[in-house]
Amino acid sequence: MSMRDQWYPVGMIAQPAARDSLLLGEPIHVAGGVVTDATGRRLPVINRFGHVWTSLGTPEKDLFTIPEADAPGRRLVDVGVCRVRCSPLRAVENFLDIAHFPFVHTDILGAEPHTEVDRYEVAIRDDVDEVWATEVQFYQPQAAKSAEGGITTRYMYRVPAPTCSVLYKTCPPRPGEWDVIALFVQPLTETLCDVWPWMALYDDDSTMTEMIHFQQMIFVQDRSILENQIPALLPLDPGKEIPTRADMLSVAYRRWLKRHGFTYGAQLVAA
Repeated sequence: MSMRDQWYPVGMIAQPAARDSLLLGEPIHVAGGVVTDATGRRLPVINRFGHVWTSLGTPEKDLFTIPEADAPGRRLVDVGVCRVRCSPLRAVENFLDIAHFPFVHTDILGAEPHTEVDRYEVAIRDDVDEVWATEVQFYQPQAAKSAEGGITTRYMYRVPAPTCSVLYKTCPPRPGEWDVIALFVQPLTETLCDVWPWMALYDDDSTMTEMIHFQQMIFVQDRSILENQIPALLPLDPGKEIPTRADMLSVAYRRWLKRHGFTYGAQLVAA
């Protein structure tokens, strides 16, 4: 399946105002839940996770689901959009990178000397065609807006689509549940993208504005790193970048992309 046949976020349901944008380098127009291309052709639309999704091609399957989005008591947070001068695949891979927490999100999602990433499990689940990482844990001074003090946070990562990632993490108010933080990426060009973070949280104390601002602060810290990565395109072949044990998830993600020929925003040959 080509990148044109994937579903992509192009706007928020709560903001139906007209929006001109790009998708995979092609102009699109979004207004009132209707999406059209440069010729006026109406594109397919799915409204899910607070966002409007579309495709330039013919998707072979429905957009993935996140069952936690329908759980009673969860607060669904549309964080907004952030434009980033980077490959859309780089944006997803950075979201999967555990090791950068202490150095990019210092004293929030990580802190020295707690920099070691413990061994975790990674699998490409052929039954659902997704990449998963489980048994991930990391010490964090403030794991969420609702967290009080540092805790060892448990994580699961899920890549259900080439430009989307879903993170399940320890929920401070409800230790038996998972908070859900997702990153939905709209590829504008191979080196430019709009990133739409979204969350499904158990948090009865924070205001919606506080939760949005906390997640925006985290992502803005990532943006400066993303916009300075070399090479700009994500290398899919070994040799350009040397992975460590902490990069097992990144390696699996790249292998999965290459297996399916998802190469928009990727570098195929190590230069």
